[in-house]
Amino acid sequence: MSLKATLIYSPRFLQWDMGAGHPMKPIRLQHTYDLIEAYGLLARPDVAAQKPPFARESDIKMVHADDYVEAVKTLSAGGEVEDPYVYGLGTADCPIFPGMYDAAALAVGGTMQAASIVADYRTDVAFNIAGGLHHAHEKEAAGFCYFNDAAIAIAAVLRRTQRRVRIAYVDIDVHHGDGVEEAFYNTPDVLTISVHETGRYLFPGTGVVAEPGLGPGKGYSVNVPLSPYTDDDQYVGVFEQVVMPLLGAYQPDYLFTQLGADTHFADPLAHINLTIQGYERVVRLLSQVPAKWIAMGGGGYNREVVPRAWTVAFAIMCGVQLSDEIPASQADKYPESQGRLYDPEPPYVEPRLHEAARRFNDATVEEIKELIFPVHGL
Repeated sequence: MSLKATLIYSPRFLQWDMGAGHPMKPIRLQHTYDLIEAYGLLARPDVAAQKPPFARESDIKMVHADDYVEAVKTLSAGGEVEDPYVYGLGTADCPIFPGMYDAAALAVGGTMQAASIVADYRTDVAFNIAGGLHHAHEKEAAGFCYFNDAAIAIAAVLRRTQRRVRIAYVDIDVHHGDGVEEAFYNTPDVLTISVHETGRYLFPGTGVVAEPGLGPGKGYSVNVPLSPYTDDDQYVGVFEQVVMPLLGAYQPDYLFTQLGADTHFADPLAHINLTIQGYERVVRLLSQVPAKWIAMGGGGYNREVVPRAWTVAFAIMCGVQLSDEIPASQADKYPESQGRLYDPEPPYVEPRLHEAARRFNDATVEEIKELIFPVHGL
């Protein structure tokens, strides 16, 4: 009998060191593991934790160009590349650091392992909290991402199957999942759905509705840009009106989800106003999709928010409702939430901003219904 849920984790995830001033802090992964363990989820008989392998170079090259992979490897080992900026390397977002190739390959290996054990019916869902590095492009690092683990794992699933399979990728990170969309922009075999803050105000500046895919893939790249100050009810409402009907019509065999926690109102890099309670509602909706489920982490830059959000997500995968009171061994790490798993109260938003967000989001829904829904018989 398969496990209900598997957490992919390794202490080696902490070797992802982009520098003291960089917002991507690997300690958030350690704190997530510690909180999940403190709640007793890993002690359940139908739940397990597994250490990931490193992805093979040949795996990485299913998505990334040979010269780019070689550049990452060379710079990682202290070598020189003529112009690293051509590859997006050595920038403020994607600095060069010793061991970056192995760190990125381990994140990829984690998502590939998650996909493999789900595909082989060894677990109902697997969650690689170090994955979700969705901005990496074929020949370029971007947005804190060096190798695109989601795209590589999806490509591996497509390659391993003898029959045609349908894969849905749903990205709830606050930033547009541009790298994954790009990798599958021309095929109907992968439905990519990115729900994100509009690129008018946020990196990478892309992800409008009118980027629906090309050729046979037209209508299978779905972008759901949202307004700043979008709250729980607005976000969930859009999700129920757009994402769930599309998944129901597409009927995927596999569901890959990027569960970035930077939509939270306390995240320092964005402007969406989800609470942990709202985030939980979204993940519960995803958990209802009848498909093999592979989950990844992603963004999230408030160290108190990310562990709470991903612990709630993993609890849903385990079929467990957690107590609001964080276990005593971990409570002192969460003073902002007063030692609580859930947010004590939502942020205040001026009524005019709330109304402006509603109008923007309603317009997004209508545009998707007009442009995308007919492709799927909706």
